[in-house]
Amino acid sequence: MRTRSVTALLAAVFTALLLAPATPAAAHNSLQEATPARDARLTAAPTQVTLRFMQGLNPSFTTITVSDAGQRQVPTSAPAVNGATGTVTIDEPLGNGTYTVAYRVVSRDGHPVQGSYRFTVADPAAPTPSAPASSPAAAAASAGADAAGRPDAAGARSGDDGPPVALLAGGAAAGLLVVAGIVLLIARRARAHRTDH
Repeated sequence: MRTRSVTALLAAVFTALLLAPATPAAAHNSLQEATPARDARLTAAPTQVTLRFMQGLNPSFTTITVSDAGQRQVPTSAPAVNGATGTVTIDEPLGNGTYTVAYRVVSRDGHPVQGSYRFTVADPAAPTPSAPASSPAAAAASAGADAAGRPDAAGARSGDDGPPVALLAGGAAAGLLVVAGIVLLIARRARAHRTDH
């Protein structure tokens, strides 16, 4: 009876160790929907950018910017936050070209999330401006930023400062080894007990 109780307890601990690593990642905020959407090709220039996240945002720590192909920031209003949605109004008409939306938000639980994505304005009635050549250093920095990011559920490149996957996997493996050692020790003691009797 005693051996069965200990085995049941170890099974519960084993299950908790398996489920624990998934909890922090699941709690992180992420971008769910964007307007304009990632890689959208618009025939009319947008007047607003709206980002909707999984969780409510902290209005004091919400940043949304729009930049043109020359990495110049487009004038916009301050972000208006409504629950899990942040919106900026674009102050001047956008010409044809590719634009980058970058965001950094902090959930109400204090966890920061950032990322970026691009959209293109291709209005047939508007002239296409010649994009200024960016410096090699700026191009390299932009390429490095894209490579470092990872796509989230809305297709944006984003990053967070949650625990690394390797660290979580290592912790889970160590926990499994401890549990396996305890189960083996109890099994040996049970066999020795039966042999003595």
